[in-house]
Amino acid sequence: MKRTVAWLTTFAVFLTVHAQPAASRSGNALPRPKLVVGIVVDQMRWDFLYRYADRYDQGGFRRLLREGLTCENAMIPYAQTVTAAGHAAVYTGSVPAINGIVGNDWYDRARGRMVYCTEDTSVKSIGGAPNAAPMSPINLWTTTMTDELRMATNFKGKVVGIAIKDRGGILPAGHAANAAYWYDAATGNWMTSTYYIDALPSWATAFNARKVVDSLYKQEWNTLYPIGSYVQSDEDAEPYEGTNNRFPHLLS
Repeated sequence: MKRTVAWLTTFAVFLTVHAQPAASRSGNALPRPKLVVGIVVDQMRWDFLYRYADRYDQGGFRRLLREGLTCENAMIPYAQTVTAAGHAAVYTGSVPAINGIVGNDWYDRARGRMVYCTEDTSVKSIGGAPNAAPMSPINLWTTTMTDELRMATNFKGKVVGIAIKDRGGILPAGHAANAAYWYDAATGNWMTSTYYIDALPSWATAFNARKVVDSLYKQEWNTLYPIGSYVQSDEDAEPYEGTNNRFPHLLS
């Protein structure tokens, strides 16, 4: 009996702690942000926030540490920890066995071939090279937090995904996104597919016409600070990077 009473007491406390605010119960709308921005930095471990902290100014990562929250005791309960699986896990809150994105590529027994995580032959590519593969979130089994946002606002809220890689723009944006854009390395253009829209918006076409990437290539790729000052980083010369494996990297 004591054990039952203790359990009921704990349950009551739990309900009290997690009860909705009075404003929500009374019908008054809770304040909602006008804009939510989700950022994923590939291969950036949480300890990098501290390892390179002396390089940060008062904005950016330092502001996130000062005014935000950090989760420093997390575990990734799946393998393999590749880009697509990570994006899907973060934005669905589930593991690959549930959301369907088990890797960047995987073997599909039904099709008898390898499948790319965001490939979709039922749509067409827009804005990239003529042979650019068409993409969509068709292989994602579950909804994302961005999908839930769209549904919670009766599809009045807008969701847009943007990333260098197609999977980075598509998977976080979910199934109901208004748009998703990714970079086409063959042309230097930002592209999308007919899953979202029938043609690139005029602003995207105008941006592609500026050939911004070409102008950046001419500047080469160099370090912001003197190379010798990067004492927290590994040696800047690895055989697997090829012959052009030291800064500055000649891109032109």
